[in-house]
Amino acid sequence: MTTNASPPAYCGWCGRPDSDGDHVTCRHRLRLVDPPRFCPACARRMVVQVTPSGWSARCSRHGESTWADVGAEAG
Repeated sequence: MTTNASPPAYCGWCGRPDSDGDHVTCRHRLRLVDPPRFCPACARRMVVQVTPSGWSARCSRHGESTWADVGAEAG
C-alpha cells in the first residue's frame, strides 16, 4: 500500500468524503469486523479477498493493503 503523509480523504467503508458526516460506525466496522471496501485515497471500489487468516484489498490506482498493514498503523 502506498502511504501518504496526508490523512485519508474518503471513508474506507462507505466511500463518502471524511468531511461528509459522522463516520463513527464506519470506523468501528473497519477496526473490528470488515475490510475496507473503498480506497481511502480516491474512493474507488476495491477488490477485496477475505481468508481465514485475514484480508487483502486492492485499489487499481493505489495498490494493495492487508489486514497486517492496518494493524501496524493502529498499534
